[in-house]
Amino acid sequence: MTPVRFGIALVVALTLAITIISYPALPDQIPSHWNISGEVDGFLAKPLGVLMVPLMMVTLTALLFLLPRVDPLRENYAKFQRQYDGFILVFAAFFFIVQLQIVLWGLGYPISPTLLFPLIIGALFIYLGSLLEHAEQNWFVGIRTPWTLSSERVWKKTHARGGILFKIAGIIAIVGALFGRYSLWFVLVPVFAVSVYLVIYSYLEFRNDAGTPG
Repeated sequence: MTPVRFGIALVVALTLAITIISYPALPDQIPSHWNISGEVDGFLAKPLGVLMVPLMMVTLTALLFLLPRVDPLRENYAKFQRQYDGFILVFAAFFFIVQLQIVLWGLGYPISPTLLFPLIIGALFIYLGSLLEHAEQNWFVGIRTPWTLSSERVWKKTHARGGILFKIAGIIAIVGALFGRYSLWFVLVPVFAVSVYLVIYSYLEFRNDAGTPG
């Protein structure tokens, strides 16, 4: 087992551990949703409220490990395996922090989501940018448009640009933590703009290829 994969297993184990240890002390109703001002406006019964995030974490982490095995282009994962495993670690850490926040709210130690979520989502975007810069053609990971999947050159150009733009989106999201109730816009607007831009960019690059003689 590589150090990164050991780290993934450790983060999953820690998430399950804090869930099990804290469960008896948690109230019957667990905060599950916060409004734009960071105030709780939704609750779930304790079993679902406490177990939902760990179940999602385990399921999605297992899925990320499975995808390379069923991808027709599975051999390409070896070219960016370190970055891919690193992303799984960051993804698992994201869920760990979300679960820790839920547990702390339940125990009476509120942490404002308008501060926390822009920070962790921004960090996730930044690492995603690094993953995109290294990703080779495949069917599950990256900017998968008809044009990137049809041309290796378009894939590489789109992912090189996408890596930079997602890092910038991540930085903007982190800065959004300073803006309280408006922080959500610092997360959503940049990532939406980047996603739309990259779809258009990949199409234009593919069209340029089609118009290039020979």
